[in-house]
Amino acid sequence: MSSRGADAGAALLLGADGTRADPSHRGVAETAPRLRAQRFHAASSPLFSGRAAGSVTPVTFNDNARVGNNTAKRRGGTVAAVGGGAVGVGGIVVLLISLFTGTDLTGLLGGGGAPAAPQSGGERVASCDTGADANSNDDCRLAAASLNLDQFWGNTLEGYRAPQLIIVDGSTSTTCGTASNATGPFYCPPDETVYVDPTFFAILREQYDTTAGPLAQLYVLAHEYGHHVQNLIGVMDQHPNNGTGPDSNGVRTELQADCFAGAWVANAGEQVDETGTPYLEPPTDQQITDALAAAAAVGDDHIQAESGGVVNPESWTHGSSEQRQRWFDTGRQGGVNACDTFSVSGSSL
Repeated sequence: MSSRGADAGAALLLGADGTRADPSHRGVAETAPRLRAQRFHAASSPLFSGRAAGSVTPVTFNDNARVGNNTAKRRGGTVAAVGGGAVGVGGIVVLLISLFTGTDLTGLLGGGGAPAAPQSGGERVASCDTGADANSNDDCRLAAASLNLDQFWGNTLEGYRAPQLIIVDGSTSTTCGTASNATGPFYCPPDETVYVDPTFFAILREQYDTTAGPLAQLYVLAHEYGHHVQNLIGVMDQHPNNGTGPDSNGVRTELQADCFAGAWVANAGEQVDETGTPYLEPPTDQQITDALAAAAAVGDDHIQAESGGVVNPESWTHGSSEQRQRWFDTGRQGGVNACDTFSVSGSSL
């Protein structure tokens, strides 16, 4: 996942009238999207006047939900550098680091070479018209979930525009580098596109201590959409990379994306198709546990420990397992208004 962090207060992001505090930053519209005020039952945040956290979210699609109007594209067709059963613990560590950095580390796993020019276009995800299709196929599950995420953020963020979702088949080139199961899912800000190779989840299931079940998969996708929201509201411009460490901009940005994912989880059952049918059904306790386990699996301390190295907070870019779980659950319990990771002290992260 591509991300850049924060060292200034979130209140500096938007002026009282919704305009950017500093219009000189490139990559963000001159007038930032304003956040639609809605009823909210948690403490107010300077970042969001948004939605209340609802009951725990659905992760199994209703079989008769209509999802065929999703705009996800399938692209690729080349062989990725990593395949199921071919990666050891060190390779998995590279995958997990790539998962939440948006950096192509394929060269560390072999099969390097000069980067190719970004590809464009793509084809519709096949056999993805109903919730039953989403329940039976990882590609369709992600494509269908994009409808839910776009509806949630469209109702939360005024001026929201949907990112493109690319389901990667093998590998594909992007402005931000190669997308494949070797790099893991990531968001590319210049493209405003989320890239996911669903075989990545099979690798995690087979070679790492996580089930990577349906809600865990959607947590990963929702995290990437959280980065897109950060891009839209100016977080990435306002709070650029300032290095590593437990109080770094990168850690604050990643924890906020985790929190945004949790906020979506708490409200996803409210999103409906054109017939009024909810896309998703309520999750089980096991599915919530699975999503929290996925958050823990990509904690900096866990990755360092699994690689056999010393746990060194000064090298962190995404936060500890405990932090990632806690901020995900903070969003799930308190909604987007609880996700201001920029105004808290480092000790409170």
